[in-house]
Order: sequence, then structure tokens, then C-alpha cells
Amino acid sequence: MSMHLTLSHRDALYYLHHAPARDGAPTFVFVNALTGSTEAWEAAVAPALREAGFGTLSWNFRGQADSPFDPGLELTDAVIVSDLGRLLAELRPARPILVGLSIGGLYAARAVLGRAKAEGLVLLNTLREIGPRIDWVNHAMARIVAHGGVGLFMDALFPLLVNADFAARARENFLNGDYTPLPPEHGHMNLMRNAAHTDWALDYSALSLPTLVITGLQDRVFLDREIVDRLYAQLPDARREDWAQAGHLLPQEAPARLADSLARFGAETGA
Repeated sequence: MSMHLTLSHRDALYYLHHAPARDGAPTFVFVNALTGSTEAWEAAVAPALREAGFGTLSWNFRGQADSPFDPGLELTDAVIVSDLGRLLAELRPARPILVGLSIGGLYAARAVLGRAKAEGLVLLNTLREIGPRIDWVNHAMARIVAHGGVGLFMDALFPLLVNADFAARARENFLNGDYTPLPPEHGHMNLMRNAAHTDWALDYSALSLPTLVITGLQDRVFLDREIVDRLYAQLPDARREDWAQAGHLLPQEAPARLADSLARFGAETGA
């Protein structure tokens, strides 16, 4: 059921929480990408996992859809990680497995290192280091959104983020020219300008819980295979899937395959 976790008179987190239908089954807790929302998970992945008896918890960061915030608050990574920890502490999902897409995986990993309760961790296109190329992209994204909203950002980067077939099917929904600048106080603008300054340094060797890493090899923006290999090797209890026919947006590009991989990991973790 959809609810709000109230944080203050101006701040709240929108979430959808379903308990597992099977005794002992884990709950997948989804952590969005920067411009994501619960819809990315609830379109196909979360329903498939619930059909298999797992629990699910999807939620939106403050500044994302239906999650209000104090306009004077800067929505930094520390705020998001703290919100995730509070959500887990308040709702107490059964046997949580954190699933983060892109920067959402960094937030999930930081929550784990901050002693948030979790029995497993899934990193979807997360492993990266911020060199000059990605730093440029991160700052450019904030500028693009300021000038033309998320629509302009997606028009500019979408074919570089996803596999060619998925881009071709989605083409008619793009490049329509309906761009609206976002003011500095808008939630997405707040999130993106702060994300550009996020420190991605992480002690991967301290993530001792079972971890699944899935990488879409068609990602032409954030993927550096050498860095993925090196960071993956630091994880103490990890397994890995490289998907040749997928890019960055795995829940949209390959929802059935993602649900199957998560279900297998959930069964293994819950054994």
C-alpha cells in the first residue's frame, strides 16, 4: 500500500510496501536513480517479485515525486542515505535486500556501511570512479536540467544510456522539443546539483554481506569495465552478471531478466 513517512511538517517520504507472501522470504528495498521514481520498479520488476512471494519496498527520495521537502534543505547524499536508514528503521521490512540503480547503489552501500539492517545488496550499474569524463557529465547534467528540464537531459543522453533496440522502440516519445527550465528550488534540480558533488569513494572491502553486481555493457556514459573489474574484486562476498544486450536503465530495458536475477539472489540469500 502507498503511504508517506513523515519526517517533519514539510518533509516526507512516499513509499509502497508489501510484506512477503512466503514465510522467511526477503523484502527487496529499491533505491532509485537520481531522476527515477517508484514507477521504474513498480511497472514490472516489483510485481514479478511479489508474485514469486517476495516482499517489496519502493520509495522516492525527498525531491522526487510525492516526497515533499523543505525548500531550504539541500538534498545531499547524506540526506538521502539518512532517509533510507530511517525508512528501514521505521518500517522494518522483513529480511531486507537493498537494490540500488546507478547512484542509488552508492546510497544503498553507504546505508549498509552506516549499519542499516540488510541481508543482501544489489548494485545495478553502480561501480564507478569519478574521473574527468564522468565529472564533466555529472556537472553537465545539472546544467542541462536547469535549461530544459529532465526532458532535455533524457533527449541528450538516452541513446547513450540504453541498448539500441530499446532506444529504437522508445524513439517516438523523444525529441519533441517540449523543454521547460527547472528553477533552483525544484526537487530534481536540487538533487542533481548536489549529486554532482557526491564523493564516490567507498570501502568496498567492508561490504561483507552477500552482494550481486549487474552491469549493462551497452552503457556508453558511465561504464568503464576496468574500473568495474577492480572495484568488484574488492567485494568480499560477491557474484556478478554482465549483460551484453542491456545498458544503464536495467529495470526498463530488461525487467523480466532483472526480476529473475533478483529472485535467484533472494532465494540464495534467504536460504
